[in-house]
Amino acid sequence: MSIPANYRFAPSHEWVLDNGDGTVTVGISDHAQELLGDVVFVELPEVGREVEAGEEFSWLSL
Repeated sequence: MSIPANYRFAPSHEWVLDNGDGTVTVGISDHAQELLGDVVFVELPEVGREVEAGEEFSWLSL
């Protein structure tokens, strides 16, 4: 598997990609997706909300 150099991974399998425009894209690794199964709901922060490194901002329901 090839991981692009501009992705940053957390030990807990989340990743973040800096889009270069002040926004980021977040996701979870393929391994975590396989372990979790179907995600049925994700609560996201309001558009425009700024979050700090290490701050929780979302949750998902399986």
